[in-house]
Amino acid sequence: MKEEAIKSPLKAFMKQRRMGLNDFIQKIANNSYACKHPEVQSILKISQPQEPELMNANPSPPPSPSQQINLGPSSNPHAKPSDFHFLKVIGKGSFGKVLLARHKAEEVFYAVKVLQKKAILKKKEEKHIMSERNVLLKNVKHPFLVGLHFSFQTADKLYFVLDYINGGELFYHLQRERCFLEPRARFYAAEIASALGYLHSLNIVYRDLKPENILLDSQGHIVLTDFGLCKENIEHNGTTSTFCGTPEYLAPEVLHKQPYDRTVDWWCLGAVLYEMLYGLPPFYSRNTAEMYDNILNKPLQLKPNITNSARHLLEGLLQKDRTKRLGAKDDFMEIKSHVFFSLINWDDLINKKITPPFNPNVSGPSDLRHFDPEFTEEPVPNSIGRSPDSILITASVKEAAEAFLGFSYAPPMDSFL
Repeated sequence: MKEEAIKSPLKAFMKQRRMGLNDFIQKIANNSYACKHPEVQSILKISQPQEPELMNANPSPPPSPSQQINLGPSSNPHAKPSDFHFLKVIGKGSFGKVLLARHKAEEVFYAVKVLQKKAILKKKEEKHIMSERNVLLKNVKHPFLVGLHFSFQTADKLYFVLDYINGGELFYHLQRERCFLEPRARFYAAEIASALGYLHSLNIVYRDLKPENILLDSQGHIVLTDFGLCKENIEHNGTTSTFCGTPEYLAPEVLHKQPYDRTVDWWCLGAVLYEMLYGLPPFYSRNTAEMYDNILNKPLQLKPNITNSARHLLEGLLQKDRTKRLGAKDDFMEIKSHVFFSLINWDDLINKKITPPFNPNVSGPSDLRHFDPEFTEEPVPNSIGRSPDSILITASVKEAAEAFLGFSYAPPMDSFL
């Protein structure tokens, strides 16, 4: 009975965290108590995220959607929804669903992310979607980042054909186990840091690290997914100012609407490591205003049940002043050489020679035990596999088709050799 009393609010907290930031802001905007808090009022003044480098005192007329994100002709014009058997819903987001699908000709299982163009255009999120595609294209070699096989589009939908990873979200395993022992948390933190370091080497800031975006593969290795909030072309010491992320993990400089840099990812790594060790994010409160105030002003409090090296790492990563944060001077190299990771052989780690501390024990692609039943019990929509010839082309669908020119992608033939 006591255990149920603990689990119930925890489950509500976990479910709330699945909301996107835009939906979350709309929710707190309707909460009169939260809105009275000065920090929250300041945050709510932002209606739509904008990149400062795109703002101009005397702006010229905005370019058409096709000019903004035309990435060239499609490399894979023949791919279509009817190439796949769509079997199960395995995830959901603001703009669509992720489905387990089997390619009819190849007999290979994929995770196919299906996004509604209309919903993306309505929220003016084309740039984030195309950014996700760009980042996926750049990730060709890293073992801890999800891979894109190809992408294609119909008149009303975008399709990302991705690696199928079925060991479950870190979020799901944390929900079941509450927290992890330090050796397990260290292993996951090392693989996550390695993936972030690789993205930073490509001048990409991830910006949305959280347990929901961290998957385990069938052996128990980390796979980062969902690159929709990545910011490209952030050189060493470069900054950006877009207000985005997930509330529990927002770094102080993001909340302050100050320019921020790649150290925002190291703050998020600290928050995820803290959550793995303690069961909740570091400054969490069910009261939104209080949580934001905690992130900005409350000193980090660490219970004594962790080692000194873990304590020192958390203090370095969750440093409110980004210029003093661990990783501010030498990025991933500082994380890598921290005493907390002294037991990690980084060459063995990147080559997957370290046995993961937890094996998801999946029996095969159809084993969905580590996916939330909230998703898998949902029926697969008939429209998911519908081809464009069966859709009436309206003006809005034409606009959607034009906005995502160049989305489709297939790897060059020699990459298969």
